Amino acid sequence: QVHVVESGGGLVQPGGSLRLSCSVSGLTFSNYAISWHRQAPGKERELVAHITNTGSKTMHADSVKGRFAISRDNGKDRVYLEMHNLKEEDTAVYYCFARTPGPGYWGQGTQVTVSS
Repeated sequence: QVHVVESGGGLVQPGGSLRLSCSVSGLTFSNYAISWHRQAPGKERELVAHITNTGSKTMHADSVKGRFAISRDNGKDRVYLEMHNLKEEDTAVYYCFARTPGPGYWGQGTQVTVSS
């Protein structure tokens, strides 16, 4: 079975930093692109960042560009989201998505709360 697990969320003050991790098992990790998404209360889920299977190319949403950075370590089957200069509007549940052919696989999410 494919298992996607996010970790690293928590409560942080505006301007602070967090590092989210995504662990993926049950597939050949290096074959697949991975993306981070988030969903704030009452809002639609939105794409935050994307990374190709090799890590050679990345994409970040305009709302987080210059503050967040996606990366991966294929030797550890892990993807990371470095989050800096966090703002209250970044508060959301953050989800990791493995982009396999077909529907892909979602994790259960990790809560990030940015508040003073």
